[in-house]
Amino acid sequence: MKFIVFACLCLLISCSSQWSKEKNEALLEEAKDNFESLQTNQINKSKYLARIELGKKLYFEKKLSANGTLSCNSCHSLDNYGVDNEPTSPGFDGTRGGRNSPTVYNSSIHLAQFWDGRAKDVEEQALGPLLNPIEHGLKSQKEAMQILRNAGYLPLFKKAFKGYKYPFTFKNIGRAIGAYEKTLMTPSRFDDFLNGDVTALSSLEKRGLSKFIETGCVNCHNGMGIGGDSYQKLGLEVPYKTQDKGRFEVTKDEDDLYVFKVPSLRNVVKTYPYFHDGHITNISKAIKVMGKHQLNVDLSNRDIKDIRAFLGSLTAKELKF
Repeated sequence: MKFIVFACLCLLISCSSQWSKEKNEALLEEAKDNFESLQTNQINKSKYLARIELGKKLYFEKKLSANGTLSCNSCHSLDNYGVDNEPTSPGFDGTRGGRNSPTVYNSSIHLAQFWDGRAKDVEEQALGPLLNPIEHGLKSQKEAMQILRNAGYLPLFKKAFKGYKYPFTFKNIGRAIGAYEKTLMTPSRFDDFLNGDVTALSSLEKRGLSKFIETGCVNCHNGMGIGGDSYQKLGLEVPYKTQDKGRFEVTKDEDDLYVFKVPSLRNVVKTYPYFHDGHITNISKAIKVMGKHQLNVDLSNRDIKDIRAFLGSLTAKELKF
């Protein structure tokens, strides 16, 4: 008798967790209204192969730092979803920056770079840390180019920028690294779902996706990057305590006080800690805090668990670099 009751209970749970064809189709359409599947062809790889190869070499080049110990990959580790899992990253001499280092994966599709959007694209962003006194710590563009000349990079630049009157320039460091970063795209199971495979997500993940949309998270975290294409005030509904004035430091516009670029949520369960200051390490806590401060919603533990499950579907199926 106990076995029969247990079997019936299991059957009931199994049936209740299934999604009907109509429900799957409705959720898929709703998702398509808010998101786009990741387009990985951000650059013509065959046309710009030499530039991409140079960019990759530069990305891992530790000589491009004041004491030869730091590369782009030091803070944006490609075998670790593009981050170092540190609240803020140490520079060449161990001094830490003021903001969390975001992932480089999929960053080329963002509307701008850095938390405050001060660089318009990945090409411009790649140059900033090189001359930053607490990051790579190089003194000048001239010093950077001399380092590369001594390391034998001149012919690689000539090949990568064939046809350029001046191929060996500081600006072309950014162009090369930017070209490489445009190849760092990470399709996930969620993209399979958006492309029509409703079996790509589990029932729990689908429930989380539904709540993500219904709760309002999608108001900021949408599009191809599930974020990354807009700015928003931190503490939109409920004030959030931070000394960082965000985008105001770039624009000096009072409307930009405490405004930051909305981060992409692709690979988010792997790219902790969270927020501009990296002070929250737990994804469930981050979901709860965002619900309260951005939406003025007190998410239940069940809501958080469901949304967390959905966010897991945004993790790359594999990392190619």
